[in-house]
Amino acid sequence: MSSSNRRAFVRYSTAAAALAAFGVSGRAGAQGTQPLEVVKLITGFPPGGTSDTLCRRVAEGLKGTAYAKSAIVENKPGAGGQIAVQSMKGAPTDGSVLLQTPASMLMIYPHIYKNLAYNAFTDVTPVTLACVFDFGFCVGPAVPDGVKNIPEFLAWCKANPDKANYGSPAAGSVPHFIGVLLGQAGGIELKHVPYRGSAPAVADLVAGQIQAVSGPVGEFTQQANAGKIRFLGVSGATRSRFAPNVPTFAEQGYKDLVFSEWFGFFAPGGTPAPVVMRANGALRTALAQKDVIDGLAVMGLEVKSSTPQELATLLKESYDRWGPIVKKIGFTADS
Repeated sequence: MSSSNRRAFVRYSTAAAALAAFGVSGRAGAQGTQPLEVVKLITGFPPGGTSDTLCRRVAEGLKGTAYAKSAIVENKPGAGGQIAVQSMKGAPTDGSVLLQTPASMLMIYPHIYKNLAYNAFTDVTPVTLACVFDFGFCVGPAVPDGVKNIPEFLAWCKANPDKANYGSPAAGSVPHFIGVLLGQAGGIELKHVPYRGSAPAVADLVAGQIQAVSGPVGEFTQQANAGKIRFLGVSGATRSRFAPNVPTFAEQGYKDLVFSEWFGFFAPGGTPAPVVMRANGALRTALAQKDVIDGLAVMGLEVKSSTPQELATLLKESYDRWGPIVKKIGFTADS
C-alpha cells in the first residue's frame, strides 16, 4: 500500500471504528428523523445483471419504511464500474444516495490504475456488506460439446489458439484475472474480451459469439440449467450450492485459484456517523427479508450484512490480498 493510501486507510478505519462505537445510542437518535423522500441506490452496471438485481431487491425492501418513502435504482455503467464510484464524490451525505458496488472497484482497481479518479478509502464510507458469491467459468456453443472441464478447455485452446477467447464483466475485475490465471496455469494466453457487465457477455456466450465467459455463478445458472451453456468450474473453496455438480478449480488441480467476492453498500466520503448508522440499520433490515434472501439466491448471491467497521476491515484485507496477485499478473489498465 502506498504511503498516501496507508494514511487514507488509517483515517478511513478510524472513522469506521467511530461508527461502530456509535452503537445503539446512534441508532436510537436516528430513528426519530423523518423518512427520506427518495433514496437512490447507485450501481455501476447495466440492468439485468447481478449488481442491478441486488439493488432492485433492496430498493423494494426500503420503500415505505421509516428510512425512505421511495427508493430507486440509478444505473451508471461504464469504465468497469468506476463511474458509479466516482459519482459519490460530492454526493449528498444525508443518506439519500448510496453506492452498491462489487469489491473489485475498491480492492483491485487502486492496484491497476495509476490515475484512478477516486480514493477507495476516503471517497466512500462503508455502510454494510450485502452479500458474498463465487465465480464460474462457462463455455457455450462455440466450444465443442466434448470439452467438459477446465483442463480439456485449456487443451482445446492450445489446439485452437485463434479461438482461445473469454469474456468478463470488466477489465481489471476478479473474473478477468481468473481467466488470466487459468491461462497461465495451462501454459496458454487466453485473450480477454471486456464487457459492460455480465449480462451482455452471457448473451454473446449463448449466441456463440464468444467461446467462454468468467463471471459470477448466478449469472450463468438459468442458461446452464436450460442446456444453452455449460459450467467448467467454480472458484470457491467448496462447491457452490447454486451449482453443486460443478467441480471447483481446486478440485481440477488449480489449488491457488480459490476466489470469492462480495458486494457492499457505501455512503459518500465524509457522511456523518448518525447517517451511516441509520442507513446501516435500514439496509440490514431490507437484506434480512425472506423475499430478498430468496430473490438474491436465484442470482447465486448469499446475503451477508455487517457493521461499518466489519466492512472496512474486509475491504482492507481484500485490498492487501490482491496487491501481490496483480503485481504477479503484471496487468495495468493504463497501458
